[in-house]
Amino acid sequence: MTSLPAQRISGWLLAPLAWLLVSLLSRTLSVVYVAALQAPQILAAAGKLPLTTLFIWSLSFALALGIWYYTLWLVIAFFKRRHSVIKHYIIWLLVSLLLALKVFAFSEISDMLAVRQLLFALLAAALFVPYFKRSQRVKATFVNP
Repeated sequence: MTSLPAQRISGWLLAPLAWLLVSLLSRTLSVVYVAALQAPQILAAAGKLPLTTLFIWSLSFALALGIWYYTLWLVIAFFKRRHSVIKHYIIWLLVSLLLALKVFAFSEISDMLAVRQLLFALLAAALFVPYFKRSQRVKATFVNP
């Protein structure tokens, strides 16, 4: 297979790329933070927690790790200008929106912080989904298999 000549990543495509890179940094910090919580003292204290709490914590860590890996894969595919980026970036934005809704509904953080996180995800989805679906620039940039 040969790669078609693609346009450079520039112009309005820098905004979705910046959002993706900032999100990757944020998710990396959260995964490192949760991994740091696995110190022996904390694991010993966690052994005294109810089984349902441990299951929810483990599920949350696995989800954070999965989202981190998906974001990393998407960043690499973005720089390689793969055709699948168009579909996967939209999926990634919608997953990010769902996670922001989950935080808004179920987390014990301040409402102002949860609303701000939800509004950023909603604004990104509202702007970038139509752009990725309809823009000729996007279709001309992401052409590699």
